[in-house]
Amino acid sequence: MAESLIDELPLAQRLALAYAPAGARPATLALLALDARLGQAVRQASEPVIGQMRLAWWRDQFGLDPRMRERNDLLMGSLDVFAGEADSLTALVDGWELLLDEKLDTAQIRAFASARAQAFLALKRVIGSLDDAEAILSAGQQWALADLVTGLSETEERSRVIDLWEESHRGLNKLSRNLRPLAVLEGLARRSLSSGGTPMLHGPGAAITAIRLGLVGR
Repeated sequence: MAESLIDELPLAQRLALAYAPAGARPATLALLALDARLGQAVRQASEPVIGQMRLAWWRDQFGLDPRMRERNDLLMGSLDVFAGEADSLTALVDGWELLLDEKLDTAQIRAFASARAQAFLALKRVIGSLDDAEAILSAGQQWALADLVTGLSETEERSRVIDLWEESHRGLNKLSRNLRPLAVLEGLARRSLSSGGTPMLHGPGAAITAIRLGLVGR
C-alpha cells in the first residue's frame, strides 16, 4: 500500500526516500507525501479560492482527534505516526497557502520555506533523531527554495528566491543516517540554486550527487 504513496512523490523526493533507513522510512514517506499532496492542491487550483478550500480540508482534518479523521485516504492513515504533531502539519498547510497569492514577495517566500523546513523538525521528533535543529532547518529551507524556484516562471520571483538563498545559505549541513533523505534533497537543492534554479535532477551530475549523499551523507 505504501507503494501508491511513493508513486505520488516527485522524482527527487522518491530518489531521496530510497536512502531512508527502515525505521525512519514510514514517517519520512508520510511527510513527503503530505507535502506533495498539498503542493498538488495549490498547483492544480484554477482559482485561489479553490486551492484555499482544498487546503482548508487538510487543516480541518488536523484539527480533529486522529481517530475522527477521514480514514479512506491512505495518506491520512500514514500520518498517524505524527501523533501530537497536528500543529506542525497545520503549519505546513499554511505555508503552502502562501503560494496562492498572485505575487510572492520576499517575506512570503521566506515564510513558505520556513514552514516546509519546520515540518522536518516534526519528523526529527517522530523518528527520535538527535540532529541539530539549526542544521535541519537550514537543509529544509534550501530544499524548499530550490523546489519552489523550479516551478516559477516569473523572472522577478525567481530572482527573489535565488537572492534569499544566497543571503541565507551556509555550508552543507551534517545530518545523521535517519535524516539521509533530507541530506540528499539539500545537496540537490544547493546544486540547483547555485546554477540559477535549474531542475534538481538536471544533468548526469545530479544522480552522482544523490548517490554520494545517500550513501555517505556528504
